[in-house]
Amino acid sequence: MHRPERERAESAARQEAAQLTARDVRAVALTWVDNAGITRVKAVPTARLAHAARWGVGMSPVFDVFLTDDSAVTSAHIGGPTGDLRLLPDLGRLTVLAAQPGWAWAPVDRHEQDGRPYAACQRGFARRMAERAAADHGLRLRMGFETEWVVTRDGGDDKDGKDDKDANDRLRYACSGPAYGMTRLVELSDYLRDVLDALTAQEIEVLQLHPEYAPGQFEVSVAAADPVGAADLAVLVRETVRAVSRRHGLEAQFGPVVDAGGVGSGTHLHLSLLRGERNLCRGGDGPSGMTAECAAFLAGVLRELPALLALGAPSPASHLRFKPSHWAGIFACWGPENREAAIRFVPGPPDAADQANAEVKCFDGAANPYLAAGAVIAAGLAGIEAGLTLPPPVTGDPAVTGGQRRLPAAPADVLDRFTRSELLRTALGDPLFEAVAAVRRAEVRQYEGAAPQEIADATRRRY
Repeated sequence: MHRPERERAESAARQEAAQLTARDVRAVALTWVDNAGITRVKAVPTARLAHAARWGVGMSPVFDVFLTDDSAVTSAHIGGPTGDLRLLPDLGRLTVLAAQPGWAWAPVDRHEQDGRPYAACQRGFARRMAERAAADHGLRLRMGFETEWVVTRDGGDDKDGKDDKDANDRLRYACSGPAYGMTRLVELSDYLRDVLDALTAQEIEVLQLHPEYAPGQFEVSVAAADPVGAADLAVLVRETVRAVSRRHGLEAQFGPVVDAGGVGSGTHLHLSLLRGERNLCRGGDGPSGMTAECAAFLAGVLRELPALLALGAPSPASHLRFKPSHWAGIFACWGPENREAAIRFVPGPPDAADQANAEVKCFDGAANPYLAAGAVIAAGLAGIEAGLTLPPPVTGDPAVTGGQRRLPAAPADVLDRFTRSELLRTALGDPLFEAVAAVRRAEVRQYEGAAPQEIADATRRRY
């Protein structure tokens, strides 16, 4: 940032801080998400917000090579104790936190000390890809993440706070009603009302809130936004649910799997392409009524999905939910309203063209949402530029009908596909690409030979 920009940011932050102080907000949590999918934070007193907006808050770049257990590795460009970055809050996203009295939140962009954008900033990557879609193709993307989580009463811990080998047997789910059942809503109606109230107070438009399939599992869907905004919302929604859960004496677990033998939790990504106000997912001569441009975009995503899993379903725990006939989207195919396909196309009602969208079903809560959003855009634009076409749509369960290729079933296979992807290397840039690869490589080594439930227990509460 240049001096005039710094001065404008400082002035705007002073005004925001005055309003926060009037609302008795004492501090602002400034967050970013690392390559292991963990939301990290630095907080400043409200009185220091203007200083943070002008000069940033210091933070080491080493967190880009942290793992979920807070150990660290090194990469070709990032690692070790040397260096510092500046975290600059996005004041346009500043939000008073309804479930954390006295606190506000803002996501940050990370910059070098001299003000240059940091090459490995994941939020900056998502922004670059959205800007490229607009500049090179005149496209605007709308995205939205669904958030699934499992609610427990004690987290499955011993008195010393550590998981043991029988943790799954001792999990106390916060409700006992059936999948999608009204019984669950009745059991936890006060809790879910407070989740809804908190999100609404933060001006988040909730589309749906409902029980899911697995024990104690729920899902909330919010309105679509631009790609960076959608990733911001994914972070804010998760931390809001977590805070409300704690206030009810409950724990929200966002890991891909809680019970290694059951159904996992996804964080599905919905997207639509627009040119002007026209939704390109409808009104065309392509498959299921989409335009040729939309079809090419989705074909690009489908082609790159084996490598994209390193960003959208990145944890060894992610692969525990990759089971046939579990609606996890493990087959490299697409289909209209097919919940077993990796890409489910949602045509929407005939008279509501604006609702048509595509859903990437294989992504989960271990993903950094900024990386997931940006990488999907990069893959889709490559599909447009190559003039790709979609294969025939798939109906029914591919595990039963056969004939469809599965996505890679092991983290090491995904890592191999990712490291060989020149498309993603170019889009991410070497510093970010190599940092992601280093983290994925370390995770493969870390959990090699571990039992499925050991992996689930080690990761389910980390995200």
